[in-house]
Amino acid sequence: MASCCDNNCAIEALQERQRSTLIKVLWINAVMFIVIISAAFYGKSTALLTDGLDNLGDALTYGLSLFVVSKTRDKKAQVALFKGGLIFLAACFVIAQVIYRLVTPVLPLYEVMSIFSMAGLVANGLCLYLLWRHRHEDINMSSVYECSRNDIATNLSVILAAVGVWLFSSGLPDIIIGSLLAVLLLKSSARVITEALSEMAQSKKSKGEIR
Repeated sequence: MASCCDNNCAIEALQERQRSTLIKVLWINAVMFIVIISAAFYGKSTALLTDGLDNLGDALTYGLSLFVVSKTRDKKAQVALFKGGLIFLAACFVIAQVIYRLVTPVLPLYEVMSIFSMAGLVANGLCLYLLWRHRHEDINMSSVYECSRNDIATNLSVILAAVGVWLFSSGLPDIIIGSLLAVLLLKSSARVITEALSEMAQSKKSKGEIR
């Protein structure tokens, strides 16, 4: 009886730690979405727009992850599948923006790109630090960690794009980086969806064996 109680207490303590972390990173990403998406439209940067969409996707992801912290393994896998779909939609939006910029080229403001991508890097670095200890706990937290790790790559890429715009006085580096980030999002989406489907299949198999 005592061991059962200890086990339940350990699970509750783990879930409470996960909730605390998710609430923190949710607020960080919600604020950064508003800041960076505004900067992206002002600076006319596709790469920075991708960065802002990442923050929006992450805020939604963390909210969903917070909802399923104490849910079943199957429910967590279903939400992870939805997260993969959100990442895919973000990639499609970026691809559409890249096509639009190719048709109507503009020169992005590299100063705006640099400043706000650096701010995003600091914020996402903090999120990654907070999520690091949770990355192998379950499918819910591992998918969250995956999103946060993508953000770091996105921030670094936007900084690189800003340098390219400054050096060549051209919007092409911004478009190229935006395209590469879209590919990164597509690959991440495929990975999250594959892991979620695998988890759902294992959960269904376990239920069948129990019956």
